[in-house]
Amino acid sequence: MTFTVEGLHHIGITVRDMRRSFEWYRRMFGLRPGPVNHNEGPELEAGVEVHGAVLDYSMIDVGSTRIEFLEYSAPAGEDFALRNCDVGATHLCFEVDDMDAAYRDLTERGAMFNAPPVALTEGALAGSQWAYLRDPDGLQIELWQWPRGDAA
Repeated sequence: MTFTVEGLHHIGITVRDMRRSFEWYRRMFGLRPGPVNHNEGPELEAGVEVHGAVLDYSMIDVGSTRIEFLEYSAPAGEDFALRNCDVGATHLCFEVDDMDAAYRDLTERGAMFNAPPVALTEGALAGSQWAYLRDPDGLQIELWQWPRGDAA
């Protein structure tokens, strides 16, 4: 190969209402967006393979990577409807230092978890915990906690 992958720059997710998403991610996780940018035209349409694409986008820094929020004002998109088992379904995973506190705090802020946190009891990940919740567009968010004292 003549190039090297140096890291993960960002993860892009399309949302129905960027400002609603910003408010939710700020309220739930304390994350703040950068400036909102606008794009449209033939190069965008070709690059994203969406005829008539008009969109606004912005990044939110999360540690050493970013989440890019994209809101298409044209054409109208379909609502997210994939299950976790469907090909192409993705999720964001935030690493937390205290799952019990995160679950309690987020629930108090109105987060709707799929189920309470799950503690892994066997295998290489024993002692880790995870839980899933959904953002305002129904996108899956996972919380992950390594066993106390570990960081893999």
